[in-house]
Amino acid sequence: MAEVSLQGVTKTFGNEKALDNVTMTVPDGSFVVLLGPTGAGKTTTLRIVSGLDIPDTGKVMIGGVDMAGLTPAQRDVTMVFQQYSLYPHLTVRQNLEFPLKSPILRTPQNVIDQKIGEVAEILQISHKLDNKATALSGGEMQRVSIGRALVRQPSVYLMDEPLSSLDAKLRADLRVELKNIQANSGATLLYVTHDQIEAMTMATHVGVLDNGKLIQFGTPREIYENPVSVYAASRLGQPRVNILPADLFSDAPFGARDIGLRPEHIIQGEGEDSMVTRVERLGDQTRLHLVYKDHDIITVTDAHTTLSGGDIVKIRPNNPYYFDADGARVA
Repeated sequence: MAEVSLQGVTKTFGNEKALDNVTMTVPDGSFVVLLGPTGAGKTTTLRIVSGLDIPDTGKVMIGGVDMAGLTPAQRDVTMVFQQYSLYPHLTVRQNLEFPLKSPILRTPQNVIDQKIGEVAEILQISHKLDNKATALSGGEMQRVSIGRALVRQPSVYLMDEPLSSLDAKLRADLRVELKNIQANSGATLLYVTHDQIEAMTMATHVGVLDNGKLIQFGTPREIYENPVSVYAASRLGQPRVNILPADLFSDAPFGARDIGLRPEHIIQGEGEDSMVTRVERLGDQTRLHLVYKDHDIITVTDAHTTLSGGDIVKIRPNNPYYFDADGARVA
């Protein structure tokens, strides 16, 4: 297992800066999730760490060793792509054992069989081991792709939205299993996702990217509770943080243009009147859609609430965020 360090990494494709002077340390044994929209630079970060792309400037260090000039095969990393990449003419078992049969690893057959059995059970594909890859569903193919990375046990795992093609139940199951595997093995894992639940439940650290820049890096709780900007605040939390004019409520600090209100920042039953426009019942949670002074607000309430559209609810802010005209946090 190893620490991964990016030092002033910049990567340009044509006229587009995919990464802009990114400096970030992935601690040894950590589970780091990269968050951001399409084009933020998440996949490019993985490709540069893996050696599939070379930075224009800056350095990548793995385990304290400069990766300049080293090929992907020399870096002791493994990558799971968003689109599964299997050998279609091979069976599931053969796909899983392929990296272990590398002349570099020289893994004994009994160890190969043991690792494949363990990983297949975790990924719920034991009954598919003798099937050709072409006979699998898309979700099964992705599980095999994940399994092929897990059997390797490299210094660093790189995963690019590996669970996005799976159904909701399996995705939830594999979130738990991946986190357990990472925690128990002490592996260093750099993981890309758009799923905030994955980030909050799996990550030891989160890196928030926007247009190739690293906006914030910290634990999920740190970024959720102390975002440095409107953009960072919007990356975590369901429902999303409400961004409203700062003068909508009193006592805005100097320089504040917007106020950010998470559900727990909205006290119900006190303050001024707002009107319920919709009640969204999600089982363990009920979301209230409100209108307050012509502005839409989403918050949560008791799962068994009797509120309905048209009802009036008093609300007031409590410990909100304040942001300036550039979206930076001011209080």
